[in-house]
Amino acid sequence: MMFSVKDKIVVITGSNGLLGKAMCAALKDEGAIVIGADVRFDEKTEEDYFLDVTQEETVKTAIEQIAKKYGRIDAWVNNAYPRTADWGNKVEDIAFESWRKNVDMHMNGYFLCSQVVLGYMKQHEAGSLINMASIYGMVGPDFGVYEGTAMTMPAAYAAIKGGLINLTRYLAAYYGPFNIRVNAISPGGIFDNQPQTFVDNYTRKVPLRRMGKPADITNAVHYLIADESSYITGHNLVVDGGWTAI
Repeated sequence: MMFSVKDKIVVITGSNGLLGKAMCAALKDEGAIVIGADVRFDEKTEEDYFLDVTQEETVKTAIEQIAKKYGRIDAWVNNAYPRTADWGNKVEDIAFESWRKNVDMHMNGYFLCSQVVLGYMKQHEAGSLINMASIYGMVGPDFGVYEGTAMTMPAAYAAIKGGLINLTRYLAAYYGPFNIRVNAISPGGIFDNQPQTFVDNYTRKVPLRRMGKPADITNAVHYLIADESSYITGHNLVVDGGWTAI
């Protein structure tokens, strides 16, 4: 079977979110052994682990337990999306402590998970790690798509995702000699029942004239985990319907 993930041990952080649930379901359907890692679960199973990416002890404990139970970790997806309650304030209204906390929780949380799990992958000289980034880590936002809505693009998000893209390159260079691949995925806008005004504004700009679907991102994750992508590392796979092409 091409692009097989069968029997691969795959951990998804933020597994209870929109994209996390889609990733878990799709990879399980393809025969992967999928472990959900999150701070909350609708229905927790024996494959799910409590993991708060902002807390060093829970990260180390969860990864240690997973590695001990399954013997290895073939793939890890940094997909969690921690943020403060005031997430999305306009630039002039962002409290500095809020900015600092968001960067700490999100970008530093991804680094923490990566540092710990890559240590286990190094022991086996194999593994694939994926950081969920964003087109807004690559280009500035078009604020016109938010006109007529209460939505905006949080400033910290741009800084965090841009940092993650280059952290991905660094980790790929550092761990490449150990046969470990580190890549990023940068989604465009994913449909999640946003206001119709936003959806219309967004789709008018995208060459493919639609927002992304969770399956679009899941397929990219699947590919970067599969052995057929074994010569791809340090790459930022853009899945945006052509948004960044124009």
